[in-house]
Amino acid sequence: MSDNIQTVEVLSKTTWTPNLFSFTVSRPDSFKFTAGQFVRLGVNPSQLKHYKHADSQTKETAPDEDIFRAYSIVSSPFDEVLEFFSIVIADGAFTSQLQYLQVSDELLLNTTPFGFLTLARYQKPDPKDLWLLATGTGLAPFLSMLQDLQTWQDYEHIVLAYSARSLDELAYVEQIERLQEDFGALVDNPATLTFIPIVTREEVEGALSDRLPKLLTDGTLQKRAGIALDIDSTHIMLCGNPDMVEDTKETLKSLGLVMNRRGEGNIAVENYW
Repeated sequence: MSDNIQTVEVLSKTTWTPNLFSFTVSRPDSFKFTAGQFVRLGVNPSQLKHYKHADSQTKETAPDEDIFRAYSIVSSPFDEVLEFFSIVIADGAFTSQLQYLQVSDELLLNTTPFGFLTLARYQKPDPKDLWLLATGTGLAPFLSMLQDLQTWQDYEHIVLAYSARSLDELAYVEQIERLQEDFGALVDNPATLTFIPIVTREEVEGALSDRLPKLLTDGTLQKRAGIALDIDSTHIMLCGNPDMVEDTKETLKSLGLVMNRRGEGNIAVENYW
């Protein structure tokens, strides 16, 4: 096994829907990362205590081969455990096995963090308004950022827009609603957080219902946030479904915002699908 591959133990699991779950694992003492980064988790199905074939409810012989996938980290860089948010892909070699995780199972962790969806990438414009736009499990890196006190110190306004197909897929809402108190309250003059839930396939009181590109184009999202998008003050991050990321990125560019390159610009995206 490579020196940067370590074994971690599953400590807890939360099932949000039949296709969405979160889990925590032990954190190696030497492991460090920046909020917004991702790691590669590995599973050897033959070593899972509760292995099941993706298409069967009965135990079968598992392949003796490590499978690795990229996962953004939900937890704060300062937490004692590592948390991840996962979707189940029915035919996926990785998540079709990972969904059967139970406490005390073991996973593999590549301890080299990856990715540039971090607030440190922004050099210009100066931090003022931070927009975090997520669909599904793309929420993960933004939760990590919002559990870092530096985020609350650096910005004046933070907007978290989180889109899901149905209300039950809108995970972590209670935690999101506590963020201002749990983290903003720990710094002087913290940013104000505006949380905007979006549910696209059913009507939910208090939630918007259109896709992010339309909400931006017609100004509904900006109106709900009470903040305009401004090339001179806006930092905006996108993470989630690749189609959403691409369509929203192009919409933002049509509104005058520019991609962040070499530290300058408004729009940052993560591409690890």
